[in-house]
Amino acid sequence: MFRRSRVASPACNGALLVAIAMLGAAVGLEATAPGAQQPAQPHATAAHAAVAAPETPDADAFLDRYCVACHNERLRTASLVLEGRDVERIGDDAETWEKVARKLRSGAMPPPERRRPDPAALDTFVGWLEGELDRDAAAHPQPGRVADHRLNRFEYGNAVRDLLDLEIDAAALLPADESDHGFDNIADVLSMSPTLLGRYLFAARRISQLAVGDPSIGPAVETFDLSRGLRQDGRMHEDLPYGTRGGALLRHYFPLDGDYVVKIRLGRNFTNSRIRAIDTREEIDVLLDGAIVSRLTIGGECADSDDAHCAQSGIYRTSPYHLTADDALEVRFSAAAGMHDLGVAFVRKSVLTEGPAPTLLPPRHTSSTYEAPRMDVDTIRLEGPFDPTGPGDTASRRRIFVCRPDGAADEEPCARHILGALARRAYRRPASDADVDTLLAFYRSGRQEGGFERGIQEALARLLVSPQFLFRIERDPASVPADGVYAVGDLDLASRLSFFLWSSIPDEELLDAATAGTLRDPDVLEAQVRRMLADRRAAALTRNFGGQWLHLRNLRAVDPDASAYPEFDDNLRLAFERETELFLESQMRDDRPLAELLTARYTFLNERLARFYGVRSVYGAHFRRIPLTDPNRAGLLGHGSVLTVTSYATRTSPVVRGKYLLDNILGAPPPPPPPNVPPLEEAAGGEEPASMRELMAAHRRNAACATCHRRMDPLGFALENFDGIGRWRTMDGATPIDASGELPDGTAFDGPAEFRAALVERREEFVRTFTEKLLTYALGRPVGHQDMPAVRAILRAAEPDDYRWSSVILGVVESAPFQLRAASPAVDD
Repeated sequence: MFRRSRVASPACNGALLVAIAMLGAAVGLEATAPGAQQPAQPHATAAHAAVAAPETPDADAFLDRYCVACHNERLRTASLVLEGRDVERIGDDAETWEKVARKLRSGAMPPPERRRPDPAALDTFVGWLEGELDRDAAAHPQPGRVADHRLNRFEYGNAVRDLLDLEIDAAALLPADESDHGFDNIADVLSMSPTLLGRYLFAARRISQLAVGDPSIGPAVETFDLSRGLRQDGRMHEDLPYGTRGGALLRHYFPLDGDYVVKIRLGRNFTNSRIRAIDTREEIDVLLDGAIVSRLTIGGECADSDDAHCAQSGIYRTSPYHLTADDALEVRFSAAAGMHDLGVAFVRKSVLTEGPAPTLLPPRHTSSTYEAPRMDVDTIRLEGPFDPTGPGDTASRRRIFVCRPDGAADEEPCARHILGALARRAYRRPASDADVDTLLAFYRSGRQEGGFERGIQEALARLLVSPQFLFRIERDPASVPADGVYAVGDLDLASRLSFFLWSSIPDEELLDAATAGTLRDPDVLEAQVRRMLADRRAAALTRNFGGQWLHLRNLRAVDPDASAYPEFDDNLRLAFERETELFLESQMRDDRPLAELLTARYTFLNERLARFYGVRSVYGAHFRRIPLTDPNRAGLLGHGSVLTVTSYATRTSPVVRGKYLLDNILGAPPPPPPPNVPPLEEAAGGEEPASMRELMAAHRRNAACATCHRRMDPLGFALENFDGIGRWRTMDGATPIDASGELPDGTAFDGPAEFRAALVERREEFVRTFTEKLLTYALGRPVGHQDMPAVRAILRAAEPDDYRWSSVILGVVESAPFQLRAASPAVDD
């Protein structure tokens, strides 16, 4: 875990590039090229399958018996009035009736203390209500309309990778994106400010230099700061050699063939800047792609040095050597242009025997008397290129230069061929002559300055700031009236599909199917979805969607209190994150039923995480699939990642965990808290109660808090056996843990295993929540009441397949909101 900083000044002489890009941002997006928009299709698709008419109940009698006592004109409980509603016109107020159906289906209403219908009557009424809503939606589809969608930072990096075969660190080039409704690909918040435009311009210039191999690139300095919370007493990466410890493995792009310099700075004591453990002799390997470039030696007792060099002051040596010895940790080496793994690691002196790991004060403690038992790396500095010999034979150059001119007369035709091929992939459609002519103008300018390759570099920089690359643009066909609904063209469908599953641009096979007009064919579409899910790029779905749905991204920001949780360090943080990533990937790759996300009796562990969970006989830094014998650890709710991001720095929080479960597992998020609610300790008043449960009971005595906390707190208590970093416990201080509670429908449980079983008994709620989150992510907009019929259609189609990943994903792709689009509304004169 490290931070990366760069000091470089790439030449930026593309004034015309800046002017064109700023003009595009100021006056709107470039017009779609002629022929790029496919004709509108009729909106009757498989997404609107016929809904069978359910048994018709006496709706008025049901409402009068179970609902109107609270939801009437006088009480208006929860601002909802059902008294006098016309049940013959359900579609006229679909938003209200969707809320009613959800509350009844989840068991949240009627409340447990009120008269409740028997399950058969409830199912009959809700089935009828949902059927009426679905039939109205089929007759009057409302697929919504997504704004022009700027590629977010993650999508931009993937698009550059797939366009140019060049891996970039997008986080080092672009700022983080805003999120809405839990995701950072929501079109409405992906705006383009002048400042952000400047960052994209810089990124385009830098990426074009790297991709082409600009020989004028001068030496740059990049510094990689290793986290102080990272314990360096073991092998730090699976691709570092066995028999090493500490340091880091950096995946880095070397821009040119040439020489590069690595400088290593070691960690210091907190109080006197003395290199930690400098009295111990250590060997440090510098590696390139696994091969040792140099082995450096540092430290020791200085037996061969003069007395002045080894003078002592107090308990530690404090000579200049012990303050500056790492100045000599510098290596110059030659590297070919392209992506390489640069490693720095200490040579391990011995192999520890099996047994309990020693208890060490974690590096994040700031004790003035503490000195780490081992030397560690603080920063790695990489400089270069020096004495470059050329751009080399890189993957990006092979991707770009699909032809080579034999002479001056061949240069522009070759450039046209290169730029046409790049524009087709970048713009996600066949490139028009106008598209290529625009790029050729930049090619000619660059050609005059520095030859053929410089011309291609300038044109590539222009392409990378084109609105047609940076934005996903969908144009309404002229034949569709205002507010009309139409099926998106095959090319737009291909982009929707690729950004959903890969967070990137379509590949050639998907573009070919779209260009041929066959992608909408159900068999072709299903085959493409299954092909794409089997591709390695589909890992973007579990990492990007899963990471945001489960709040894994928040794991990097949490900071458990060192005194409360001394075992927590960045090694454990990274292990938590990797465990959940690998688990999600395996679930999707193996096409498991979605309910297994909650029940799976396996996970992925390395030695550090296995030791934390109390799992024996797991050694080494690499993660591997491990069966679980403890039912309490089953599924996602036993993962340290989930349990840590739902806790406070010093303690667990049944409220935070309960809200998380309501929102992300049960799909029933509570409203925001009312203003001026006192914090938990103040709400309790007087002497602090003996247990968390008593503390929460005191908080619920505040009438403003009681309604929501009655739903949240019991769910959060189900996980109370796990402390603030996910460690199992049976006592909270001197108080036994009470992990009993009940679901919103009154189902009782005691402990995480019973809680998990109760959730699986009602797996439809979890699967529905997952589907709604996935549909939000796929569409790039929040789902609303108008999308609930599509969600139910997805679930009906997936149920016979046990709600497996592929069946739900196919359902999303085939759904009305994914395949249809509403035209722009009419504009008043």
